[in-house]
Amino acid sequence: GRDRAAGRLDRWRAELDRCFKGCAETPEGRRLQPHVARFGLPREPFEDLIGGVAMDLDQRRYETFADLREYCRRVASTVGLICVEIFGYRDPRTRTYAEDLGIALQLTNILRDVGSDLARGRLYVPLEDLERFACTEDDLRRGVMTDRVRALLAHQWERARTYYERACTELPPIDARRLVAAEIMKAIYFEILMRIRRSRYDVFSRRIGVPRPRRAVIAAATWAKTMMKAQSEIRKS
Repeated sequence: GRDRAAGRLDRWRAELDRCFKGCAETPEGRRLQPHVARFGLPREPFEDLIGGVAMDLDQRRYETFADLREYCRRVASTVGLICVEIFGYRDPRTRTYAEDLGIALQLTNILRDVGSDLARGRLYVPLEDLERFACTEDDLRRGVMTDRVRALLAHQWERARTYYERACTELPPIDARRLVAAEIMKAIYFEILMRIRRSRYDVFSRRIGVPRPRRAVIAAATWAKTMMKAQSEIRKS
């Protein structure tokens, strides 16, 4: 239940503290501990990530997008902020890229999983958006693609696309090669977002994804594009 989950999170907070003090006890903590010093990993993203998971214990609705954005930052952007420390970067703007990319990925998941989340009693679409488009939770629960439901979901789609665009403009070329794995993930998730639009935002009939062969093609193309772009920047410098 909720108390048991909260207790487990408290134990992870304590273990995180031990990791940064050099006295980890769990197998996971002992595997993480040497990398804290090796990569100079900041503690705050780890704490925020645990805090984001804790939000799911008590919060099943979000009044505003500002509230939802904070949730996305904690459960998704934090992972990117940790990863860029491991991959390495030279331009501090890369951290902004990591933060906005995390939000873009999480917003894509939220849009894709509206139906399944509701089945578990959760709704991540901001309530202010439901009011704006004159939709109710029951409208979404029924999964019927009325004009109002489609407009609501199109608004969520546009918001996610905006964060992908931000990430595209924020990644400094000097750091692109180091972050090719993140760029591949961005490209695959953006493909999911585009497939949602091609389905006319029907995220209820089936779970929209990208088949494995197509993911491989996207990964190869993104790797080549990123490497060529990085090489071009090296020549300019």
